[in-house]
Amino acid sequence: MKKITILATLALSLSLTGCEDLLDKTPLSQISDKEYFKTATDLQLYSNAFYSDLLNKSPYDEQSDVYVQQELSDEMLGGSNRIVPPSGGGWTWTTLRDINTLLGNIDQCDDKEAVVKYTALSRFFRAYFYFEKVKRFGDVPWYDKEMFSDDPDLYKARDSRELVMTNMLADIDYAIDNLPTKEEETSSPFRVNRWAALALKARFCLYEGTYRKYHSLNLDGNPYTYYLEQAAEAAEEVIDGGKYKLYTTGNPEKDYLELFASEDANPDEYILAIKFDYGLSIYHNATAHTLVPTQGRPGLTRKMVNMYLMKDGSRFTDKAGWETMPFPEEVKDRDPRLSQSIRTPGYHRIGETELLAADLSVSVTGYQPIKFVQEPTASGGQVDRNDRSTCDLPAFRYGEVLLNFAEAKAELGTLTQDDLEKSINDLRMRAGMPPLSLTEANANPDSYLTSEEYGFTNVSGANQGVILEIRRERAIELMQEGFRYDDLVRWKAGVCVDQPIMGMYFTGAGSYDFNGDGAVDIVLYNVGEAKPEVDGAQIYEIGTDLTLSEGDHGYLDYHANIKRMGFNEERDYLYPIPINERSLNHNLTQNPGWDDGLSF
Repeated sequence: MKKITILATLALSLSLTGCEDLLDKTPLSQISDKEYFKTATDLQLYSNAFYSDLLNKSPYDEQSDVYVQQELSDEMLGGSNRIVPPSGGGWTWTTLRDINTLLGNIDQCDDKEAVVKYTALSRFFRAYFYFEKVKRFGDVPWYDKEMFSDDPDLYKARDSRELVMTNMLADIDYAIDNLPTKEEETSSPFRVNRWAALALKARFCLYEGTYRKYHSLNLDGNPYTYYLEQAAEAAEEVIDGGKYKLYTTGNPEKDYLELFASEDANPDEYILAIKFDYGLSIYHNATAHTLVPTQGRPGLTRKMVNMYLMKDGSRFTDKAGWETMPFPEEVKDRDPRLSQSIRTPGYHRIGETELLAADLSVSVTGYQPIKFVQEPTASGGQVDRNDRSTCDLPAFRYGEVLLNFAEAKAELGTLTQDDLEKSINDLRMRAGMPPLSLTEANANPDSYLTSEEYGFTNVSGANQGVILEIRRERAIELMQEGFRYDDLVRWKAGVCVDQPIMGMYFTGAGSYDFNGDGAVDIVLYNVGEAKPEVDGAQIYEIGTDLTLSEGDHGYLDYHANIKRMGFNEERDYLYPIPINERSLNHNLTQNPGWDDGLSF
């Protein structure tokens, strides 16, 4: 669910603001700019739309090298599957116009404190808006005023990435200086505050710094190190501020899972969350996405599962026979976050006791996701209501801030063991995992994470080992939170998109117990054999119902017959400008490698 309906948004606005009855007011569609923007309530109601328009309400379904669906995305298919669209394609500016409209009229409000607050909020969202545009298109036109149809700037060329980033920094710094900091104004995780602004700054500065470093992008202005320094400083301010902490009950076997399945956003860890509400009929689709066969059949890839360490901190991929280890054996004694991210032996839904095996009918890799999956009676108290979810989703959470801090410092070459203790090792402690040692990581970089088949080939230098370990931690901790594909882009790691997409390993025809209760859960049989009859088991014919990489045995290879045309290193790190936009504005240049048929 990408959008919240207008009526639901209005209802949510009313519930959040507690403002006076709007039924006695003139409809907004009939109010002119001169009549509106007069009170703090006007500013709040108008700005509520920024939350629903910009925050990602379905991060859990983004595909990448570590998470796929039945139908691969155009990015994963590559080649001619990626085309220049006639329109759309992310080149939309409506929300920016709304932001600039508020900023252009905000001085009409007599409440000067509210003017400062909502100016800061609007500039936060303008920085957020432009971050999405820079990630997607690189250079884009910078607009900081409301545009009308006769404004010549509508037809201007794209501004440089450096100019846009400089303006984004000015916006976010204003937001940091002027958003609420008082405890009573920052207690809600559903309202942007100063800490959310610091988190956004850390996020986009880390992106920009690493993008410029790994893409060897040198522009007039600030070097990549400047952005990494800004990222580290912003993240450290959140850490040292002491307002946020990782959610934990001292039970690493379930804390991670419960954090994301909880109905209400945890205010200790969620800096900014997206509110979903049964009473207001505002839902998302995370539970159905992983439980209903028509919702994508998602699964983690075996590459991703291989990345989880053993519970004692050693590498799974250093174990003898890891490449052909059957599922129950490969998931044994691993980082506890693995069993809180996919169905493993002993899994049962929250609030239930029935053991559930991985279901190949709803997961093409067999590694069936469970993050954000609520108990069956959630979202209204009806049994097995899996078609809607109402757990609040994170937009910014403290765990990401810790990762951003550690990565920025590692890429700068200034990371210390003390830095790791208050960032990566805080996350590992919550998960019940041994701490990461800077010295040991750099002395023995993981060959799995540097290999062409599974890892990153362009990480080098004295901090190679710890950078790789931070990337491992980031992939695990932020699974299904909408970061992975962007991470591959900024790391110039398009090669990862082309790496094999495999699922769990099967030794061949036979019976398998996947939930550890001693009963048969899955039966595979060969072509030409009689179909077995086993009560309660999933039964599949090899080569017909499912494909194994080696024919009669091997990895689940659902996409074996789907032609993937490869990631284009000269083209695919940026998206194309739509044809209609360039036809209307000849000053817009096309991004490199994209052929839109236009001669200018």
